[in-house]
Amino acid sequence: MRHYDYIIAGSGLAGLYTAYLAAAYGKVALLTKCGITESNSYFAQGGIAAVTDEDDAPALHFEDTIIAGRGLCDYPSVNILVNEGPQRIQDLINAGMHFDMEDGSLALGLEGGHHKKRILHAGGDATGRMVTSFMIGKVINNSNIDIFENHSVIGLLKNEKRCYGVRSWNLTTEKEELFLGTNTFLTLGGTSAIYKRTTNPHTTIGDGLALAYNTGCEIADMEFIQFHPSAIYTQSEEAFLISEAVRGEGAHLINQNGERFMPAIHELAELAPRDIVAQSIYRQMQKFHQNFVWLSLKHLNPELVKHRFPNIYEKCKELGIDMCNRIPVAPAAHYTVGGVRTDINGQTNIGHLFVCGELASSGIMGANRLASNSLIECLVFGKRAVETARKNVEDTTIPDFQPIYYANENRAESYIQLKKEISTIMTEHAGIIRNEELLYQGLCKLETLAEQLPQENNEYYNLISRNLILVAELIIRSALYRKESRGGHYREDFPQNDDAYLYHIVQQKGKEIQKIPVNNKLK
Repeated sequence: MRHYDYIIAGSGLAGLYTAYLAAAYGKVALLTKCGITESNSYFAQGGIAAVTDEDDAPALHFEDTIIAGRGLCDYPSVNILVNEGPQRIQDLINAGMHFDMEDGSLALGLEGGHHKKRILHAGGDATGRMVTSFMIGKVINNSNIDIFENHSVIGLLKNEKRCYGVRSWNLTTEKEELFLGTNTFLTLGGTSAIYKRTTNPHTTIGDGLALAYNTGCEIADMEFIQFHPSAIYTQSEEAFLISEAVRGEGAHLINQNGERFMPAIHELAELAPRDIVAQSIYRQMQKFHQNFVWLSLKHLNPELVKHRFPNIYEKCKELGIDMCNRIPVAPAAHYTVGGVRTDINGQTNIGHLFVCGELASSGIMGANRLASNSLIECLVFGKRAVETARKNVEDTTIPDFQPIYYANENRAESYIQLKKEISTIMTEHAGIIRNEELLYQGLCKLETLAEQLPQENNEYYNLISRNLILVAELIIRSALYRKESRGGHYREDFPQNDDAYLYHIVQQKGKEIQKIPVNNKLK
């Protein structure tokens, strides 16, 4: 059993950044399920949204975020994001991070929902990889940080209303290990890989949501799953993201008749907020009975395309697609808008437990995340969480926690099969367009799967199987409760916005669903 000042679960940008900051104040354990580069942050292409240009202002970034969030953003959280974001970018630059430059100034891109160019990028379309790699370099060279790869966090060590650390499963030794800590940070990402077609790594299946829920945390707004409009369509279920920045450079969405369809739907056309673009593409696919639409770049300068998007260009080439002509694209599950409810400092309703990044629901995203607000959220709220956590002191009396989980190698294969079944259920019953009948059918199928699982609760594969079902149920129950369409949640049986639903839907173990009012006031 190991003891640390800070235990951080997850190695995306939120985890790496909090580990880097926390190391200045104490000993840090950084746990990650796979390798340290396996995260959504690492694969993020578009960039980081922050005001750095004199022609822009935090108030404009605030307005774009609020509009994209469809009435469910908490104003104080958004205000913090847009006003503290520029300083966090400067902190990265001061630490040695190099963003792309143009004529001596930061090169800025335009993405969906933004009315100003404010998207910083690095390595063209490799921003996530560049920023994450930069932070990995800071973390692995820090003597105050111990990194534990292949450690899956499976539970929280909680006594009364206080968290004392985590239970983890060592995937190499197949044994449970306990980590005690003064402060615990969950930065485990979202759950989009619970769907069949996703831009996420296969490990992004909501582990953090399940263990937070089972420990008594509040889980908010799980009905809002953001489907990225443009991922390459192939015969397989693999989906490679085509950054929104490609549309920001002028690419057009074309249907099977060769017609642009977005200008007639939204004033920003292809750069409308993601929920609108994804739903519009989905309807075109239904209309023409096709599995994709075209993203056309043939009217753009080929050299510009190759220079600005070198990684996407090479991926298309590998798949036999000429990016400079057109790319077959279709929506794919991309981002979990809801998550574990926190305050403006990343603090959950459990003492000494903090949540940052995509796993958190801090009130920023509302019903739909504005493009490239995710990476800046990791920096802004990671910083605030560490500054709050470092004021905590260790209790003199620590409860006696003992390992309780064991392995059964024969169940690994059945878990993989279960994961496939759940991805099919979620795609067919809780996808881009939903209705009550489909959602109830999906819920019934999940309950049947749960009944078929073995009864022993402290076996590893049984635990993660139940967690998978739990997360899927959280999404569907919240989607059933919200009888309207808003942002990343579209109900064809309730196709309009309904102001009676201007609240956060919060689920907590052992309690009825709560309705939390939106905070739309600034002090």
